[in-house]
Amino acid sequence: MSNEKKVCVVTGAAGGIGTAIVKKFYDNGYDVVMLDVAGDKLQKNMADGGYDPNRVCYYVMDLSQEDQVKDVVAKILADKGRIDALVNTASIVGKYNPTVDYSFANFKRIYEINVFGTFLMMHHVLPAMVKQKGGCIVNFGSVSGMTGYTFEIGYGSSKWAVIGMTKNVANEYGPMGIRANSISPGWVNTPMFTATLEDYKNFDDSEVNLGPLGRPAEPEEIADVVYYLCTPESFIINGANVLADGGKMLG
Repeated sequence: MSNEKKVCVVTGAAGGIGTAIVKKFYDNGYDVVMLDVAGDKLQKNMADGGYDPNRVCYYVMDLSQEDQVKDVVAKILADKGRIDALVNTASIVGKYNPTVDYSFANFKRIYEINVFGTFLMMHHVLPAMVKQKGGCIVNFGSVSGMTGYTFEIGYGSSKWAVIGMTKNVANEYGPMGIRANSISPGWVNTPMFTATLEDYKNFDDSEVNLGPLGRPAEPEEIADVVYYLCTPESFIINGANVLADGGKMLG
């Protein structure tokens, strides 16, 4: 990368994948801003990562609340002056259930975080990217947003929406030098993976499909793909949904 300071903003930065993404961008010279609702975990990430506090900071924020998003983005821009990469990692799975038992409260909260939160971050960051005539956005879809898995009508449909929103933004803002792509992982070796398996066993005790590679992705492997999508080498990739599932959807 060039000597010009670049800034990456990561939502869901306290999670397993978010933590790996923060480290990947930091190790490649970016200033990184971590956003999450879990302040204690963000503090732990700062300590465990041994990050230079001049280059890494964090804000505790509920990204489903527009006033909080607007305020935090304004603070980031006042402090850093620009946002080169926005990585919308934050999402929740919610509670698995058949559709008839899927509560509206559960469905609505999933959309508040996964869909509305992703929208709000793009909505408030894009003006800065337009002004600086460039930027990269990576949103998190999922294999669940590419097919109709059972017991997850809220989560799966929310990820379909994220993939769709990404394509809208890529089409609208590509002419302004801004690229938007989504990444759709399969199983990833995080605490969310373990919790999801336990929840899913309430309805389906069949063997988990890990794909032909036979294991879940590591968070660092997902971070590698996200970082690549924000490099000049990936310039021609815009509006894509990058499947990073180890071949899980092949069968």
